Amino acid sequence: MPAASDALVVLDKVNKHFGELHVLNDINLTVARGEVVVVIGPSGSGKSTLCRAINRLETIDDGTILIDGQVLPQEGKALAQLRADVGMVFQSFNLFAHKTILENVTLGPIKVKGTSKAQAREEGMALLERVGVANQASKYPAQLSGGQQQRVAIARSLAMKPKVMLFDEPTSALDPEMINEVLDVMTDLAHEGMTMIVVTHEMGFARKAANRVVFMADGLIQEEADPETFFTAPTSERAKDFLSKILTH
Repeated sequence: MPAASDALVVLDKVNKHFGELHVLNDINLTVARGEVVVVIGPSGSGKSTLCRAINRLETIDDGTILIDGQVLPQEGKALAQLRADVGMVFQSFNLFAHKTILENVTLGPIKVKGTSKAQAREEGMALLERVGVANQASKYPAQLSGGQQQRVAIARSLAMKPKVMLFDEPTSALDPEMINEVLDVMTDLAHEGMTMIVVTHEMGFARKAANRVVFMADGLIQEEADPETFFTAPTSERAKDFLSKILTH
């Protein structure tokens, strides 16, 4: 368990219902600064809802969520401010189709953080370089492959200099040959010390980049352990069942 001073994201007794469905059931989770937590589990287990609740894209019924010691506000300016500290990368890339790749990356810093255009461009180009698409800066999203667009989406999130990055199944909409180019960027980020919470089906990434694997099923955290322990010696029946289904193919 991370020390309190190192805790960057803390979920305490978080509950969420969709009608009768209890999608997050008394969730307690602490993510330390610099930690990479990979959340896995069957479809409908609450993984994406957990991710979206941390960014308040989903409201919660009760419990508290803290980001760097601050309680997540309900709405308004304070929420926008806190959201800027939490980068989010989705399944779909959500890039602005009518803006160039570089404009997509510089928009947030200019509009939200008041960064000068020149500085935003310089930092934006450095980020596009970092994710391997600097040569596409003047193109529009539709001219890029899915893998390139997702790497731009990561650069756009990084441009806000977030304290933590959330990834909600970032490779599930990609063709198989593009998945690794995105996972490689994420692995590099993990090794550079970015705090990350990643919902994914990519077990190879979980083994390689995670400090901790959190296994969810039925709205509950059933098990959490380091990757080696989780993949070789899971303790819960749900996890054993899940792994037997996915690791045999």
